[in-house]
Amino acid sequence: MIKILKQELIIFTALLTFLILIMHPDMLSDPTVRLAAMQQKENYTHPLLYTFFVYLILFFLRAVISLVTRFFKIDK
Repeated sequence: MIKILKQELIIFTALLTFLILIMHPDMLSDPTVRLAAMQQKENYTHPLLYTFFVYLILFFLRAVISLVTRFFKIDK
């Protein structure tokens, strides 16, 4: 169980990092400006919410693909 949780946490963190860099490319050049704007607007949770929704979509797709591969798996 711990192994699965670690794997999902790594996937979520990688997805969060990927989405941050896609949505805000200035995070690589000047992250302090972006973080200051985030503090000024007080929108601390929006990156986590966006990542959670994308994660749910990916989780659903992974579950469907896993189900389909199990369905067509031939046991010998």
